[in-house]
Amino acid sequence: MALYESVFIARQDVTQAQVDGFTEAFKKIISDQGGTVPKEESWGLRALAYKIKKNRKGYYVLMNIDAPAAAIHEMERQMRLNEDVLRYLSTRVDEFEEGPSAIMKAKERGDDRDRGHRSEGDGGYKKFDKPNASPAGETSEPVAAEPKAVEKKADDAAAPEEKAPEDKAGDTADDKAAGDKPEIEEDKGEAK
Repeated sequence: MALYESVFIARQDVTQAQVDGFTEAFKKIISDQGGTVPKEESWGLRALAYKIKKNRKGYYVLMNIDAPAAAIHEMERQMRLNEDVLRYLSTRVDEFEEGPSAIMKAKERGDDRDRGHRSEGDGGYKKFDKPNASPAGETSEPVAAEPKAVEKKADDAAAPEEKAPEDKAGDTADDKAAGDKPEIEEDKGEAK
């Protein structure tokens, strides 16, 4: 007989007792076909990555199964017919993992929802708002703004720049005096 890991997700509006009933029914199908279920884990109600049949959450159950392929096919057929089962996946493995699964280990540690800096209450922007922030316990001197820039802005605001009058061509008197634009005289297409 082959070794399989099978996970199924039940709808969020069923009770935990109903999920346990589904698990027992699937275990009975396996045992009727000559297989065994040495380990079963209920991961509880968890959020789905995306909506499945209008459900945002689902009850997850993992079963380690030692059974022939025909038993797995029959169990999957029953899962497909059951409207309360949203998804299922059965995978053949070389050997079972010893001890609890990674999901159960995370639940035991209590870091099921640990998101690092996001839990600080500031949306995670604390680390990025202050690029020169020093670790706790260290102090840094505040950097004073340059007074020259402030004085220059004050002088600019006090004395607005006067504009020179423009002629018909859009040239100012200052432009003509500086010789920035060469004057070209045209007389009916002939250059002088």
